Amino acid sequence: MAPRTKTEQPTAPHAADSHDLIRVHGARENNLKDVSIELPKRRLTVFTGVSGSGKSSLVFSTIAAESQRLINETYSAFVQGFMPSQPRPDVDVLDGLTTAIIVDQQRMGSDPRSTVGTATDANAMLRILFSRLGAPHIGPPGAFAFNVPSVTASGAITVERGDKKAVKATFSRTGGMCQRCEGRGTVSDIDLSQLYDDSKSISEGAFTIPGWKSDSWWTVRIYAESGFLDPNKPIADFTEKEMRDFLYREPTKVKVEGSTLTFEGLVPKIQKSFLSKDRESMQPHIREFVDRAVTFATCPECEGTRLTEAARSSKIGGISIADACAMEIRDLAEWVRNLDEPSVAPLLEALQQTLDSFVEIGLGYLALDRPSGTLSGGEAQRVKMIRHLGSSLTDVTYVFDEPTIGLHPHDIQRMNDLLLRLRDKGNTVLVVEHKPEAIAIADHIVDLGPGAGTAGGTVCFEGTLDGLRASGTVTGRHLDDRAALKEEVRKPTGALEIRGATSHNLQDVDVDIPLGVLTVITGVAGSGKSSLVHGSIPAGENVVSVDQSPIKGSRRSNPATYTGLLEPIRKAFAKANGVKPALFSANSEGACPTCNGAGVVFTDLGVMAGVSSPCEDCEGKRFQPSVLDYHLGGRDISEVLAMSVTEAEEFFGSGDAALPAAHRILARLVDVGLGYLSLGQPLTTLSGGERQRLKLATHMADKGGIYVLDEPTTGLHLADVEQLLCLLDRLVDSGKSVIVIEHHQAVMAHADWIIDLGPGAGHDGGRIVFEGTPADLVAARSTLTGEHLAAYVGQ
Repeated sequence: MAPRTKTEQPTAPHAADSHDLIRVHGARENNLKDVSIELPKRRLTVFTGVSGSGKSSLVFSTIAAESQRLINETYSAFVQGFMPSQPRPDVDVLDGLTTAIIVDQQRMGSDPRSTVGTATDANAMLRILFSRLGAPHIGPPGAFAFNVPSVTASGAITVERGDKKAVKATFSRTGGMCQRCEGRGTVSDIDLSQLYDDSKSISEGAFTIPGWKSDSWWTVRIYAESGFLDPNKPIADFTEKEMRDFLYREPTKVKVEGSTLTFEGLVPKIQKSFLSKDRESMQPHIREFVDRAVTFATCPECEGTRLTEAARSSKIGGISIADACAMEIRDLAEWVRNLDEPSVAPLLEALQQTLDSFVEIGLGYLALDRPSGTLSGGEAQRVKMIRHLGSSLTDVTYVFDEPTIGLHPHDIQRMNDLLLRLRDKGNTVLVVEHKPEAIAIADHIVDLGPGAGTAGGTVCFEGTLDGLRASGTVTGRHLDDRAALKEEVRKPTGALEIRGATSHNLQDVDVDIPLGVLTVITGVAGSGKSSLVHGSIPAGENVVSVDQSPIKGSRRSNPATYTGLLEPIRKAFAKANGVKPALFSANSEGACPTCNGAGVVFTDLGVMAGVSSPCEDCEGKRFQPSVLDYHLGGRDISEVLAMSVTEAEEFFGSGDAALPAAHRILARLVDVGLGYLSLGQPLTTLSGGERQRLKLATHMADKGGIYVLDEPTTGLHLADVEQLLCLLDRLVDSGKSVIVIEHHQAVMAHADWIIDLGPGAGHDGGRIVFEGTPADLVAARSTLTGEHLAAYVGQ
């Protein structure tokens, strides 16, 4: 029988293949001005523009937020009740969205028990491995977990089966948590002399704890009227029993003025109220008190491993789980690769894949027992990437926020390869980025601007890299900017001597950091830069340190409250009008009673997303109408808060409203390039780069001769880096010493002195590989930094 031939008919494209674009129309979130844009799917799109131009508003607050909101709506109303409700972004049309996976710069939870291992599931797999293969066998995986305490219980239980009868039962669970430090690895020792003055009695105000006033009945009155202590006797004269009750008594119910309250010893109360909180989230005066009153030392029982002796005694080939977690991940990956146990082969394969992902992403120098709160923003972002690298999911949208932050130029190529790999699996990759090396690999570029804040929020350019260069936008003009090496460098006025530094991976480092000049500390990620600067430079009154820790603030916080600017303004308004300063605070007596000073009214719709609408009474001004009748220099307080920093600097600089204290703060904000921000803009709407510069402006007021800056170019556009270099020059020329940890080649080229650490990361780093001027580093080309800097300046 002759074979049938089939003639190919030209077919029309399938309808399902026509959805190749993500369409955004009329986006107005934050400062976006009716932005309409079409983004290609399964391509790498990079969003550029000056800091504050609206990149994050478009990518995170509009596209990613709506994708996540729509996914949440697929769950039942019961499940949605437990999830954070997200309002619909202010946009007319959003079409063609796919599932969004956000990999942002948010620091990982700094809970004392959160480590790199617990954050990535590597610890969970290791625990199973040791529970199966460890000798001697001590129990299930929980026996190796430092978050699981051992529990024993016994008693009568009633079994309802046939005839009810009480049965004697015992229950026990073996956990791996060290009993002494409760799985934290450190024990705290409280200096009692910082808590109270023992020459005074409680009624005389013996407590020296912040916020513990002598008449605060919820704390001090409980101690005075508990019946356990004599409130009129000096603490030094307490009997042994009174002292034990005062310091260590278990929580006990007591009657105080007809109310039932809980009396508790001072030491456990301080531990619960202060030490259980993240240090970075504390107010400055509380943090200062904790630093003064509490010392942390390695737990003597578990030697900092957080684990019980039993968990440390169970070993595989002479290695305990504590040893495995303390190894650098690249060494641990090699150890796991050499284990040959067919009974746990799938587990070993999964663990191997996770550990190899660490190495591949450039984090092989970390250890699994590294507390996650100590990771930099860039390291935290790459740790979050790990779970997505081996994922089988395709056709999803990955959203990255400056993935090259904290990366040496040598490591950026590796990050670029990872982004391209995610795209090549059929995913849409959206990246907010400033570095030319990362912009260069984009399939599609969207440039927002032209300025920042109210001067931004429009799309200035869409297209390819060559098109961007020729476009004449701020990004296009600065794309090929290269800072030149200085012809003449400043001469140091002294030196800060560091001797025998061994913090983290530093290998007995001796170095003299020159003073009176701009010194840049460089080296690949993990080479020991932060350990040298933050761990070895003595933190004294003369050192002002601006690190990468994020600004904490609610939507009630704004640049005026954060910088302390509102204080002199309130006092000036009060003096000019003969009323109390508290009237001019939207968080105090002057607040609109309808919205409580928030400016918006939130309507909670249960399981549906809540709705916020401007307050009808104050029209979003946040103050009572009577407060707005008081003026200073012809403006009311709401009009002052609506001003931009530049306008306010002019307003408070001369005329009827001249206010030197406010003018000084505003001048610093202009210096760091934040002249476009409005004084009352909520901190929650600021971009990462804006928050970093707001923090820098605040610290510039600190009295100090040495400024230590940790990657100040984070979140800065190429055009803004130039302004930062001018600011650093002004600081040095005014007699300050500036020490900068930095990867940006423009800052390196502008330095007077470079100290390069390396040659690698982890135990391959921790040594000084170069000291000298940038010109000498380029001429020598002896280190990775030298090679990249030479290529950057074109030599």
